[in-house]
Amino acid sequence: MRRLSCIILLACMTLAASAQQESLLIGPGDQLSILVFDTPDLTQHVRVTDAGEVPLVMGGGVKLSGLTPGQAAVAIEEALVKGNILNHPHVTVTVDQYATQNISVMGEVRTPGLFPLPTPRGILDVLAMAGGLTELADRKIVIERRATHERFNYIVSNDGSAALDQKVVVYPGDTVLVAKVGVVYVLGDVGRPGGFAMATNDSTISVLEAVALAGGTPPTAVPSHARLIRKTPQGYAETNLPLSDMQKGKVADMPMFANDIVYVPFSYARSMVVNASSIIAVAGSAAVYHF
Repeated sequence: MRRLSCIILLACMTLAASAQQESLLIGPGDQLSILVFDTPDLTQHVRVTDAGEVPLVMGGGVKLSGLTPGQAAVAIEEALVKGNILNHPHVTVTVDQYATQNISVMGEVRTPGLFPLPTPRGILDVLAMAGGLTELADRKIVIERRATHERFNYIVSNDGSAALDQKVVVYPGDTVLVAKVGVVYVLGDVGRPGGFAMATNDSTISVLEAVALAGGTPPTAVPSHARLIRKTPQGYAETNLPLSDMQKGKVADMPMFANDIVYVPFSYARSMVVNASSIIAVAGSAAVYHF
């Protein structure tokens, strides 16, 4: 009768374990149920320590942090065999309660903060919970796992199909960080002067792309006298930019870096009185556009 009861209990625990997301990792503070088949004296309900270990009734402490429930069961079985407690143990581990059921979504989202997340959710669902990305959001999002502190990137692609094809999951306790994308500025005699977010998949933009986003150069502009102003460790550096030759295909297009400023003169006479300091001041108050 006792053996039958254990079999029934094991079956119930196995079903519960299979219902859990096996990819959801155990972390410090989680409350676990450990069932050793046919050895009820070794069954226990225990909380994972801050060091990520679980003290077994017999067999010493076993590090379970960063493992799935299935992997934790195997680790306990190995500890019981190594400690000469049981020759062929069969262990089931389930998580009764996670230490945290919140996630942190920070940075360039509409409503950053803590959000309840009792079960794993896709990254797009999580971003939707935070109100979606802002216009200045970098599409390279960083996710940090709670249990392992592992960090990896997810790109919110401009291609909708590509974004949906990437099955990235956020787990309870994880942190999602959306950084601010770089901005470049095109000022002077262009159709729409201002700042432009580098909101491509790879966060890059070239001079001709930026000028095109700024509405191009009208007939009154003097692109042959354009200037590039770039921030360096020593301060701002100003160089001549062969924009006219770029537009004619005589010179190769060139990439821009975050905070670069392209200035296109209105006319030669007016350009003489416009220096780098005044251009930088205008850039600081320029409207920022996104793709």
